[in-house]
Amino acid sequence: MLHLISLNCRYTHSCLAQFCVRAALQKHLPDTPILFSQLTINDPYYSTLLRISGPPTQALLFSVYIWNHKYISRLITDLARLRPAVPIILGGPQAAALKNLPPNCTVFAGEIEGATADFFHDLQAGTLQALYQAEPSYSFPSPYQQEDFSHYLQNRQVYYESSRGCPFSCSYCLSSISKGVRHKPLDVVKEELRGLIAAKPMIIKLVDRTFNDNPERALALWQFLLDEADGVRFHFEIAPDRFTEAMFALLTEVPCGLFQFEIGIQSCNEQTLAAVKRRMNVGQAVANIGRLVALDTIHIHADLILGLPFETRASFLASFNQVFQSGPHHIQLGLLKVLPGTEMQVRADEFGLVYCAEPPYEVLATRWLAHEQLRDLYEFCECVEAFYNNRFFCSLWQYLRQSNEEPSDFFQNLLAVCQQHDFFRLAHTQAFMNQMLLALAQQRQDKELLLDLLCYDWLRCGHRFLPKELTKTPQPILRDRLRQTLPQELDGFFSARSRTEFLKQSVFLELSAQTMELLGLGNGPAMLAVLSEQSAGLQSFSKIAVLPS
Repeated sequence: MLHLISLNCRYTHSCLAQFCVRAALQKHLPDTPILFSQLTINDPYYSTLLRISGPPTQALLFSVYIWNHKYISRLITDLARLRPAVPIILGGPQAAALKNLPPNCTVFAGEIEGATADFFHDLQAGTLQALYQAEPSYSFPSPYQQEDFSHYLQNRQVYYESSRGCPFSCSYCLSSISKGVRHKPLDVVKEELRGLIAAKPMIIKLVDRTFNDNPERALALWQFLLDEADGVRFHFEIAPDRFTEAMFALLTEVPCGLFQFEIGIQSCNEQTLAAVKRRMNVGQAVANIGRLVALDTIHIHADLILGLPFETRASFLASFNQVFQSGPHHIQLGLLKVLPGTEMQVRADEFGLVYCAEPPYEVLATRWLAHEQLRDLYEFCECVEAFYNNRFFCSLWQYLRQSNEEPSDFFQNLLAVCQQHDFFRLAHTQAFMNQMLLALAQQRQDKELLLDLLCYDWLRCGHRFLPKELTKTPQPILRDRLRQTLPQELDGFFSARSRTEFLKQSVFLELSAQTMELLGLGNGPAMLAVLSEQSAGLQSFSKIAVLPS
């Protein structure tokens, strides 16, 4: 029996490579039983070790990535002590990076579909060598079986690839090592996706490195999914400057929440992009993100990388300001990882890169960013991600985009407040974040407007009462006033019979003329009713009604 083991980041994830290896083994060694284990790096180590070491097996097979590298390194050391005669086979992008491998370990480099017959023969015969090198394969069919969806893939994300490789050659990415893109024929992709859709997974994530590298092909597949999706959601990694007007026209028809886009901007600094060999029209990319966000139907996730060559503090913050202004729903500000085998690692001395010795090899300093500067920017990134990557303060960010203030200045001031209150060591609840923003507001000339926006955002998120520090007039007083001033019937709001229920079920908020104008709700001060119904659009908020004065 062969034991295939994946160590995922969380339970809802799955490992595409694990299913690909199973398919290859069943093809070449059809009579060999296979045991399938899906574990996570958060599982208790000792229990995991016992689970793997228990069943008698012909070999143990692991897929090694940055996120599970350390966990697997510890496992194979102890497994070699417990079962020194059992071969351990390590594949995946980080397999070759494992150090001090026990003598019973084999490294498999490359794609399992490109394995030679020697590998399967040696595996069956128990004569495995220390290293096998496979060639890229032009055939990589979907490896899933129908029963997987009621067993191994139940309540998990499903990963699918319609192509392999990447049109870019970014020097920090492992995809740059293999040149070119290999696309599956469209008819094959459609047939395989039909099978996945029929199984009704929670989401299908296409792992193509750049799904829209060929805009016509992407358009054809989006049209297919629009017709066939049947409620299943899809996630794509896309290049933001490779959109055509025909693609935008089709995306206006996509139902809310059906598609998710992950967009790698990485930097808006032209010198940085040239240094890492990332070809992109920055202006077009940022403009296209704004157009996608405006659809209000597709979740947009944008990435920037901290620590790239030629990126100074000023240029990184300028990149952030541009991306923030485009309004993505999620901004991920990740550290550069200097991965073994990449051009970035080869040129590390040239760029003055100091980075962690162990995975995930995060950058610590560069020629352009001393360690202290990079540390400060990292804390800035942590602040942005904590406050921005949720739906708690959407109106506040709307105001920031419309003002003349640089978003990076706002978040640097917010960071200072958070550091004073030990924010990063405590739970990041909405209430605590409100307290930090309230403390920041006390220092600003636009204090009253910020308080209005915090109240508005808090109630739109479904809360029935404002926090004490945000309450100007208690709800009972507002309701009593409205009982006396509202007419017995108000068309579109309540009838004489439903008036009492309306006053009971709604939450009320007074806003200034400036806030009303900013939110596009009116030109003068007004009373809002926050209703129990939810609004349409990607981010679901409580509906708002402006009561007549």
